[in-house]
Amino acid sequence: MILSHKYKFIFIKTAKTAGTSIEVFLSKQCGPKDIVTPIAPPVEGHQPRNYDGFINPIPEILERPGKLFPALRHAITSREKFYNHMPASEVRNRVPADVWNGYFKFCLERNPWDKVLSHYHMHAARQGRPLSFDDYLARGRFPINYFRYTDDSGAKVIVDRILRYENLLVELSEVFSQLNIPFDGSLGVAAKSEYRTDRRPYQEVFNDDQRKIVEKAFAKEIELHGNCF
Repeated sequence: MILSHKYKFIFIKTAKTAGTSIEVFLSKQCGPKDIVTPIAPPVEGHQPRNYDGFINPIPEILERPGKLFPALRHAITSREKFYNHMPASEVRNRVPADVWNGYFKFCLERNPWDKVLSHYHMHAARQGRPLSFDDYLARGRFPINYFRYTDDSGAKVIVDRILRYENLLVELSEVFSQLNIPFDGSLGVAAKSEYRTDRRPYQEVFNDDQRKIVEKAFAKEIELHGNCF
């Protein structure tokens, strides 16, 4: 997650959408007073800063009464006011209203089947032992993103623009031009791209049963964005 006072934007990081590469690029453009959250594990060239601070848990408790104790515990024990993959709704609660309303808020999204395949290859590489695609799907832990850029109902998008991963550089060029961020058409880094060695299109990988598992898990995102296999 990045909040730039220099360029007046808020970048909400979603899962498996080139977010890390974008963070590394933007962290080099941001000013010394901007907020850049850490990446774990750290990535060379990324420059986190200004993410620590106390939080007022009251707005989040009022929005989600069932989160009383987790919110209080976080407020007391954590010094991270802003963190990686932080949902937009939490950012909204933790920044001044004029910042939230006046800054350009954006994130990225990706076709769910392609996103799941990328997520699988990352987990298979990190696990250090064989992991079949069916075993991965059976776990049910998927890179679902809609809650990161919608309100608590999951129905209303609260960022200004959701860029498409499939049209990444073109849409980034448009946004960076709008924000006056220098950009030559390349991010200069492809973080985590080494995990996926099988570059076949996802349509050639999924069978019908596997396709339906993803379709069910990502029903909300498919409805929001009109994705199709």
